[in-house]
Amino acid sequence: MTSTDSAQNASAKAPAKDPWELPDVSGLVVGVLGGTGDQGRGLAYRLARAGQKVIIGSRAAERARAAADELGLGVEGAENAECARRSDIVIVAVPWDGHGKTLEALREDLRGKLVIDCVNPLGFDKKGAYALKPEEGSAAEQAAALLPDSRVTAAFHHLSAVLLQDPAVEEIDTDVMVLGERRADTDLVQALAARVPGMRGVFAGRLRNAHQVESLVANLISVNRRYKAHAGLRVTDV
Repeated sequence: MTSTDSAQNASAKAPAKDPWELPDVSGLVVGVLGGTGDQGRGLAYRLARAGQKVIIGSRAAERARAAADELGLGVEGAENAECARRSDIVIVAVPWDGHGKTLEALREDLRGKLVIDCVNPLGFDKKGAYALKPEEGSAAEQAAALLPDSRVTAAFHHLSAVLLQDPAVEEIDTDVMVLGERRADTDLVQALAARVPGMRGVFAGRLRNAHQVESLVANLISVNRRYKAHAGLRVTDV
């Protein structure tokens, strides 16, 4: 091949993909495991309010249905396994102490699903919140280890449950750090975040970097306590 041919081939390469060119996720069903808790309920409310079809999951179907009825907006409630089976995207918003057992029990129901883990492994003592380090490295990496046949990502860690659930708040002014192994998957999660007015998904690396993203929540809790706020994050220059 001549140098002229090489130059022509280089010039013929497709342009780099626009990182803000994201897929349409409006027709996908989103399940929220732990949807009766504050964070899960808040995410379910915001996504449903944005027009997304949402199913709340809980260990008890009756509790899930009651929470769904309170939210309205077409939200449905179901037992966790049914929620997982009926959803295209599944958000994991369960308490950290039940994270591993919940996912292990749902391995088959989550097979082939895009899973978004937003669980923050935290401890609390008289000094406040502090980060825990799971054996796998992070909650997201634990999820990936337990769900080998799912497409595990991590996102939605730094959102205020108070703001998410407040119907008077029109926009959630924050960026969402999105981590994962495949661009097609993280693009879907970014697109889902962008469905909520004021919210933006930003790719933040692979799952091996999830620990520091999860840990930062301990710092935000300290910020919120000191300043009586509901702090989030914004990434500059992107």
